[in-house]
Amino acid sequence: MNHQLESRPNLDKNETGVALVCLIGGLVSISLAAIFIKWSEQEISPYSTAFNRFWISTIVMLLWYKLSGTRSQKMEQKPQPNSIYTGWVLLQLLGVGIFLAADLMLWAWSLTQTSVANATVLVNFTPLFTSLGGWLFWGKRFDRKFVIGMSIAICGSIALGINDLQLSPDKLTGDIMALLAALCFGIYLLLLEQLQTRLNAIAIMLGCSASATLLTLPFVLSAGEGLFPYTWQGWLSVICLAIICQVVGQGLLAYSLNRLSSGFVALFLMLDPVLAAIGAWVFFSEGLTFLNLLGFAVILLGIYLALSGDSAIKEQVPLVQA
Repeated sequence: MNHQLESRPNLDKNETGVALVCLIGGLVSISLAAIFIKWSEQEISPYSTAFNRFWISTIVMLLWYKLSGTRSQKMEQKPQPNSIYTGWVLLQLLGVGIFLAADLMLWAWSLTQTSVANATVLVNFTPLFTSLGGWLFWGKRFDRKFVIGMSIAICGSIALGINDLQLSPDKLTGDIMALLAALCFGIYLLLLEQLQTRLNAIAIMLGCSASATLLTLPFVLSAGEGLFPYTWQGWLSVICLAIICQVVGQGLLAYSLNRLSSGFVALFLMLDPVLAAIGAWVFFSEGLTFLNLLGFAVILLGIYLALSGDSAIKEQVPLVQA
């Protein structure tokens, strides 16, 4: 009995460690999106890029889902129950795809109406929306360390773009679109956090990619833009975007929410523009300033403080039922 009581804290630490590793892997994969998108947009529009990202990832996830389902049925000698796919679960699956697609399209739109610095700063307010949504809708409470850490990290993200920040009425529309993109991604994370208590990451990402495909297609068709790349380099870009950023990146992100709170995951993802900036420095020879590095350090400090609080880790590890 005593041995069981003593082993549980170690088990919790191991599960938290695995979730953190998955979150780091997801962040690194997602941060590569900026590079693949930049290459893809040499041939097709941002909306067509998003559409190709989603339909390719839908096919990959469908194959993966079928293979994993067949394997589990052979091991258990019985089919998986379908009762888990209730109307509410299906609605949430539709929601994650809608809000992820809306986030990407609003982000792309904001970049045409405002500066990159403005859009980057505003989109990093996602942790505020995620934490506020968790408090309003699910009654979550956040300890002092988490709140202080989140505040410090947001200040660090603002420092990254403060030199290029432009306050102008002409950019108001783009600024609002960037803020709405942050809101949509915050809702996406909250829905992911709820879904992972009922479904595994493969099923969640399949539903997300499929619904996002259905949402983005009408926008591309109505704009009269080309749907697909026309060179092998363009195809390679969207395939890498789908597999590395959507399947692997978002899949690991969904898995990490099995142990980490959506508020902390949103906070951790504030490192995305930093890693994207490093990738741009490596692949496109774009410069990194001292202020970039300082902002990076401040964000890391905020994340460390948030992780040391009680609100970053869930009290219980939910069981995946399908």
